[in-house]
Amino acid sequence: MKRNIIAAAIILTIFGCNSKKEGYVTDSDAEAKEIQIPDTVVADKIIKTADMRFRVKDVQNTKEKLSQIIRSEGGTVAEFSINSTIQETDKFKLTADSSKEITSYRTDGILVAKIPAQGLDEFTNAIAKMAVFVNSSSLKLDDQSINYLANQLKGQNRIDASKQIGKIPSKKTANITTSMNLSDESIDRKIDNLNIDAKVKFSTITLNFYQDNTVKTMIVANDNLYDYRPAFGNRLWLNIVNGWTIFKEIILALANLWMLVLVGVVAFFTIRYFVRKNKVAMEMATRNMMENRQ
Repeated sequence: MKRNIIAAAIILTIFGCNSKKEGYVTDSDAEAKEIQIPDTVVADKIIKTADMRFRVKDVQNTKEKLSQIIRSEGGTVAEFSINSTIQETDKFKLTADSSKEITSYRTDGILVAKIPAQGLDEFTNAIAKMAVFVNSSSLKLDDQSINYLANQLKGQNRIDASKQIGKIPSKKTANITTSMNLSDESIDRKIDNLNIDAKVKFSTITLNFYQDNTVKTMIVANDNLYDYRPAFGNRLWLNIVNGWTIFKEIILALANLWMLVLVGVVAFFTIRYFVRKNKVAMEMATRNMMENRQ
């Protein structure tokens, strides 16, 4: 009887140890599952940007052709401008009221387009065929794969953290603010990835093209006012007429001052009278003195 009891005790002890070992293994496996990071595949996120400078025969026609090609490729024109810079200009007189203007100017065009990335090479090849010659051409690849993956993982972590904070019974303002900040950061990560996706899907290409100097001739109005004056004979006759008009105006002005003229005439004759009288008196006094001496 005692032997059976001892054997039963030994068997229970062995099974108890095995169950504890299994329990330890299960806990360690659970911990390993919690800290294990799932395998992630890094997707290729390559942003392509290109620049080209080339000479063409006509800037305006080139712009129209480029717009057609871009639309056919499924792209869009993001920016466009045409500038003309005057290199030299000169004017030659033709008649009294017209001149010939000769202007030399240079025309440049800038076009920024969004092209599907898979068709970028074909697009640049088509442009090279349109150009008289290509001054420069460049292509830049920017690998955003790691940044894209980092945004995904960090964004997911912030979502999980925000959910865990939301499960806390406490309604403290600090917890709510932290949860909102984490949600905002997660949204920012998603927006960054959306921007990366857009840039990966559509490559940006900047086209700078120009044409040879253009010489344009046109008839314009003569802006030299001296040339619009009358001829010498006409100007001489006009000056004579103008002089006669001025003379008449002087007479009319003097007529307005007739009182002053009259006073002046009276004063002149009065002074003249006294001067002559004084002169006669002096002559008579001199004569009397001579007679007395004799």
